[in-house]
Amino acid sequence: MRADVPAAPPPTRLGNLGRPLAVPLELSEVVERLAACRMIADAPRREHEWLAAHGDVRRFEKGPLVSRGDPTGDMIIPFIGELAVYLERGSGRRRVFTLRAGEVGGGLPYSRALTSIGDVVIEEPVEALIVCHDHFGEMIRECPVVTETVVHVMVDRARHFVSTDWQDEKMVSLGRLSAGIAHELNNPASAAVRSAKLLDGALAQLEQAWEELSGANLTDAQRRTLAELRQRSLVPATTGVFSVLERSDREDEIASWLESHDATVDSAVSLADSGVTIEILDELAEALPSAAIDAALRWIAAAFTARSVATDVERAATRIYDLVSAMKRFTYMDRATVMEPTDIAQGLTDTVAVLASKAKQKSASVRLDMPNDLPRVPAYAGELNQVWSNLLENALDAVDQGGHVTVGVTCEGVCVIVRFIDSGRGIPPEVRSRMFDPFFTTKPIGQGTGLGLDIAQRIVRAHQGHIEVESEPGRTEFRVTIPRDHAKA
Repeated sequence: MRADVPAAPPPTRLGNLGRPLAVPLELSEVVERLAACRMIADAPRREHEWLAAHGDVRRFEKGPLVSRGDPTGDMIIPFIGELAVYLERGSGRRRVFTLRAGEVGGGLPYSRALTSIGDVVIEEPVEALIVCHDHFGEMIRECPVVTETVVHVMVDRARHFVSTDWQDEKMVSLGRLSAGIAHELNNPASAAVRSAKLLDGALAQLEQAWEELSGANLTDAQRRTLAELRQRSLVPATTGVFSVLERSDREDEIASWLESHDATVDSAVSLADSGVTIEILDELAEALPSAAIDAALRWIAAAFTARSVATDVERAATRIYDLVSAMKRFTYMDRATVMEPTDIAQGLTDTVAVLASKAKQKSASVRLDMPNDLPRVPAYAGELNQVWSNLLENALDAVDQGGHVTVGVTCEGVCVIVRFIDSGRGIPPEVRSRMFDPFFTTKPIGQGTGLGLDIAQRIVRAHQGHIEVESEPGRTEFRVTIPRDHAKA
């Protein structure tokens, strides 16, 4: 081995972390204790004897034992006491596994885990048999029943970790999405409240102005002219939105006209917004008696304001409805968890909608590039949406302020390919080689679980697809390939 290449750290000897019992146990006593361990009680006595002969009985006091990432490998069989494994989740530190007396834990034969996945803590003083990992090869030959048992234990625990990891990541993602959606909903909700209050005032002004007009004894012809001019005062679709300077000039012009006709200038702002022209005002002045002009203009202004704020309320309510609908589709909370033909385009659109607040926080643009005739694919829609959410969140985390993210979809042969491309700084090679490892994260503690990409990869593989990554400074692309027909994949 080259001198400049550090060797892998040797596994931590659990036996070295504990201390011998004050009164050492006889070999026969150790065998009897092993025979009483429920997890390996059915193994032949000769296997218990082998374990007793090749292990050390040690005592561990309450407190930390090993930390996350520390090299480990020895098998531990507690006779008394309790150990617990803690992990840092997005919501904080959490106990994820408990090893009690009569169970088997630590390093196990055939396990590929070389380091501790979390912090191991002695919750109650432990007396346990420690079997060094160096003996595992011989143990596989000499203790086939024990080996088979611990392999099943390892598989069951791995399945348990997968399910709990998945659920934890879902809850963390849901928490982040909920915060974003709450922020997104707050804007249209606040706008609806403001508009509702303005609408109440506009209706009161409209009623007052109409009462004054009713007492002006207008002829039928004058009423028809007033109604016609009111309709013409609404902004046509081709008018567009006035600039600040244009709006100020219009207000000044209309205010001057109102002053010259002894009308209150309070209506100038609403009349300017309505698109009413000086020509229309002149027509109104010619058609109505001078005493009715002020009331007529206040009636037109109040009618426009009422219609305008009603439109604002409708727009705000529609935005709220669209956001709730997007969130409902995104989570598929009203659907059974079954594989069914899934609209990937809709899922990606909803993902962008529920993560819009995160993009706004970084002033980042998110562009969707999808064909209109994208075929449906057989999928668990809610799970795929979790993949899209994880990848889009990572892309938004990677870009600087004002960055760009493109989500593109293409059909290539029998597969649909979804690309997430960001303008971030790229992924260093040393990170790229570990980025799909469970619990690996470059984010600060509390901001990432290290499970997002691992779970995304598992979901995609469950759909018989795969994820690829290409990265360089200024451009990183995550490419997800999903077969359109699993039978042809």
